[in-house]
Amino acid sequence: MSLLIKSVKIVDANKNFDGELDIFIENGMIKHIGYQVPCAAENVITGKGLVAISGLVDAHSHLREPGYEYKETIKTGTMAAARGGYTSVCCMPNTQPVIDSLEMMKIIKDIIKKDAVVNVYPIAAITKSQEGKELVNFELLKEAGAIAFSDDGRPVWDKLLMRKALSKVKGYDYLIIDHCEDMSLAMEGTINEGKASERLGLKGIPAGAEEVMVLRDVLLAEELDAHIHIAHISTKGSADIIRKAKQRGVKVSCEVTPHHISLSEDIIEYGYTDSKVNPPLRTKDDIQALKQALKDGTIDIIATDHAPHATIDKTEDFYKSANGISNIEASFSICNTELVIGGILTLKELVGKMSYNPSKLLGINAGKIEVGMPADITLIDIEKMIKIDKEHMISKGKNTPFHGRSYFGEIAYTLCNGKIVYDRSEAYVCR
Repeated sequence: MSLLIKSVKIVDANKNFDGELDIFIENGMIKHIGYQVPCAAENVITGKGLVAISGLVDAHSHLREPGYEYKETIKTGTMAAARGGYTSVCCMPNTQPVIDSLEMMKIIKDIIKKDAVVNVYPIAAITKSQEGKELVNFELLKEAGAIAFSDDGRPVWDKLLMRKALSKVKGYDYLIIDHCEDMSLAMEGTINEGKASERLGLKGIPAGAEEVMVLRDVLLAEELDAHIHIAHISTKGSADIIRKAKQRGVKVSCEVTPHHISLSEDIIEYGYTDSKVNPPLRTKDDIQALKQALKDGTIDIIATDHAPHATIDKTEDFYKSANGISNIEASFSICNTELVIGGILTLKELVGKMSYNPSKLLGINAGKIEVGMPADITLIDIEKMIKIDKEHMISKGKNTPFHGRSYFGEIAYTLCNGKIVYDRSEAYVCR
């Protein structure tokens, strides 16, 4: 199969492309980039007025299958990812059963092979059943296809166990991703401890619940000279800790989500549990600090933490409602509006945070538009405004506080391995 993208502006994280270029794709690979490429193709996309970037890479997503198919499946989650411009998605292991064994790795890889619309890379648990008691066999799971290891949804609370985990992976190509939360400080909390929790009379989760665990992980990584990746940081204090650690040469990386750089606790009202997420939405000051941390390089990547839930999971009771936001379909538009139009990052830098950097962090062959690379390409109508409507989302999870909000940058096409997996004029196209 061959495809030609005609007259498109290319924005790549590592190269500068001038003017409108053609991209010729054959057998899933980028074969030629240039002006008026003289290649005949079976399919042609007119790129005039669009921007081509390397397909987005999500280092942190919950696809729910197996075990919670009523919330999301590999198929619906990757369909939603394609609509959002993502060509590679890393799925978290808090399924049922947990992805912690060779048997579970085989099960999820079989589902991915059968149903995935984009590339999916499984993340395995750090501890068996995510119980925080016994480490998994990192070597065997890595050989079986685990892209990284995380107990996301739960912290590895035991300091000694985390130290052992970091010791075991040191020197190997195994990435540990930690959900930083001191459960004794966060216990029974529902939203950020601050003005909103006081106004609504809800038990809050203090910033320190995240920050003390970030500091612990940084100190362990520093002691062992091992790499630790901190998931979804949400506070100014966490950013400060990581910034200072990087200045000391500590091997620490981190991510932030679209919702933590765009929404504050101020939007939370009684019963509005679509805004309930963990870590919680913080303050406007935290948002500004996280944006600055993206700008100065403290925060390495933007990951969605796409967490779809069924309506029954999001009751109006904040104490009973599940944590999580369904956002993979609009993440690029949110980040483009908040960060590029907002003057924090250039589009080139945003592509780095959402494609090249996560590819490099995870060792995925993606994140670049160049000859010889897989044709994972997202075409964007960068000035087109979209209004988010949860009823028209592809994801099974309609739990989004972005409903009704407008952002700039509409995904026009998503190509994964050279095949069109999303076309805005035809909605969803399965490969």
